[in-house]
Amino acid sequence: MKITASNLIRWAGLSAVVAGILFVVIQMIHPPEILSSVTTGAWAIVHYLTIAMSLFGLLGIAGIYARQVKEAGWLGLAGFLLYSLWLVLVTAFTFAEAFILPLLATDAPKFVEGFLGLSSGSAGEMSLGALTAAPPVSGVLYMLGGLLVGIATFRAGILPRWAAGVLAFGAVSALAASLLPHGLGRIAAVPVGLGLAWLGYALWSERRE
Repeated sequence: MKITASNLIRWAGLSAVVAGILFVVIQMIHPPEILSSVTTGAWAIVHYLTIAMSLFGLLGIAGIYARQVKEAGWLGLAGFLLYSLWLVLVTAFTFAEAFILPLLATDAPKFVEGFLGLSSGSAGEMSLGALTAAPPVSGVLYMLGGLLVGIATFRAGILPRWAAGVLAFGAVSALAASLLPHGLGRIAAVPVGLGLAWLGYALWSERRE
């Protein structure tokens, strides 16, 4: 197949579909963030999938932005950068959860519990210093990035506006979900995954000259 910018953008759309579907699946099967979960097969599978989701998401969001780069303007650029930074941060933390925490579960359980508490919101006995700033930063990047991408895509009018609205709604609903128990709050991530997959499918299925 001849490699063109159009083909690359379409393949990026397929990446967004995969990322969105994985994002939803991960919320449904994520084990409890407790010490005993860290050494289980379910923990490994979920975090391997999360790393894959992040990588596919980076490609997908780049394609979504590239398709509407002129129409999305500075708002789309800001959303693209913020959302991409969130995915990079997710990749880094997930790598630690997948490959480092299981090795420390026996020898340094207090550290592992403290690290898990960064995501679950439960305070551990061990202080992790600057790492405690990561969850708030990640939350801001996730919500603001998703909201700006959704608004810019809606205004551009190239990709489905309903999909853009679902993505923006999911990003904003994360703020309300933060008031719920961590396990229930994962439900709020489902619209984001659906919106991303929908936008990716629209990008993939486009027919252009």
